[in-house]
Amino acid sequence: MLYHRLMRIGEVARKAGITTATIRYYEQIGVMPDPARGTSGYRSYDDSAVDRLRFVRDAQQVGLSLAEIDMILEMRDAGESTCEHVVWMLESHLDKLDGQIAEMQRTRHRLAAITSRAKKLNPQQCTDPNRCQTIASPEERAEIGASS
Repeated sequence: MLYHRLMRIGEVARKAGITTATIRYYEQIGVMPDPARGTSGYRSYDDSAVDRLRFVRDAQQVGLSLAEIDMILEMRDAGESTCEHVVWMLESHLDKLDGQIAEMQRTRHRLAAITSRAKKLNPQQCTDPNRCQTIASPEERAEIGASS
């Protein structure tokens, strides 16, 4: 007979590298199944709970949402293969991240250009109390200069 030692929530949290509050939250939203309870009413977990919690933690660290993780776990619990679905999710996240990186690079380029331009501006020429020549477009800067 194979014996599985049951653990309390604190030990499971330590082994999984998360907090007990996080485990309770995962149980509340259904990412973790309700645990067995001992005669004292304390939650009791086995090693599979630690494995599941580590998976959730690791999946979150690569950018998967709890909803996505829950979907993967539901598929796995139903005996379905999840590899292709996970690859699709990861590729989707990579595409989104690449788009965000490209947008950040464009923003950085604009910010660097504005900063470079701002260093060359004369603060004495900025007299419009409603606009700043540093951030104003070239057209607005021409207006600001014309109004002074």
